[in-house]
Amino acid sequence: MPVEYSKFFVVVFGIGVVFFGLICIIALTAVMGKVMTALVKNAPAPAPAAAAAAPAAKAPASAGIAPEIVAAITAALSEDPGVSSRGVNITSIKKL
Repeated sequence: MPVEYSKFFVVVFGIGVVFFGLICIIALTAVMGKVMTALVKNAPAPAPAAAAAAPAAKAPASAGIAPEIVAAITAALSEDPGVSSRGVNITSIKKL
């Protein structure tokens, strides 16, 4: 009979330790969330950005995207479905 009792005790003690650990993780996460929220609220406002002296020159729209970038995009798109990159026909690429 003592053997049965010790097995039951080990199981219950193990489950208790796991649940206690999970409760501690939940409590620590809640406390850290409150601390971080308080730190963000008390943080000083960022300094305003200085006005730019001259606007940056824009690249002409006809310049397009570098061939190396197009090749990388083509390779990435053809890798997922498993087709050859020669079988992929990209009609346009737009910057997001």
